[in-house]
Amino acid sequence: MPYRAVATSVEGFVQQIACSYLRHGYWFYVFGKVPNGKDPMVVDDKLINKYGIAVSESTRARRKKAGLANLQYIRHELVFVILATKGEHKFFEQEANLIRDIRRVPIHYAGYSLSYKRGGRKKDGSRDDKWHSHVAIDRQQYLELKAWFAERAQRESSKKMALAFYQLPIAPYAPVRRQLLMMLREVNRVRKQAGKKPLPTEILPLRRRVVRPFAQAATKL
Repeated sequence: MPYRAVATSVEGFVQQIACSYLRHGYWFYVFGKVPNGKDPMVVDDKLINKYGIAVSESTRARRKKAGLANLQYIRHELVFVILATKGEHKFFEQEANLIRDIRRVPIHYAGYSLSYKRGGRKKDGSRDDKWHSHVAIDRQQYLELKAWFAERAQRESSKKMALAFYQLPIAPYAPVRRQLLMMLREVNRVRKQAGKKPLPTEILPLRRRVVRPFAQAATKL
């Protein structure tokens, strides 16, 4: 089966990194863009072949056991990411100046911020020390959206505000859901001051759909 590297959507690109790669230890990455005038498919083949990325799962298991790193590659449109696990590999030498650790430096793309961090507090108040993929709205994007919604909260109808939330092109991962709730809280604060009826949390798109990263089909959770 050929190595699949080209995500057909932003949502699929983010999901594949957050839900498939990060949880398997692919924490070291290089974020890059296809140079102007270059064929993206040619760039894909060059990097995949250069670092021996297209290998079987059994080969990856043997490499891991031997203390060698494994790599993954994914591209959406003109943006690509090479991800690696810990271990020995020429990737760490040849890309040394560009490699980042996603536990310290998030990937920022298309309004998202992707990182890998320890959990916060559980529902019972205890600390969650496990590591988790963390997908949030990029901070600058979040502040702009929050200001945009607050500015319209005084003059737009409940129906238009609900539609605006529904049409946000951001998949509601857990951190995104918290951000949406904070945005709604600000909207309702403004609406209360203006003598308008608050909006219920039911208007928020809090259910994330699971997509096929390398195809167009999608299903609802």
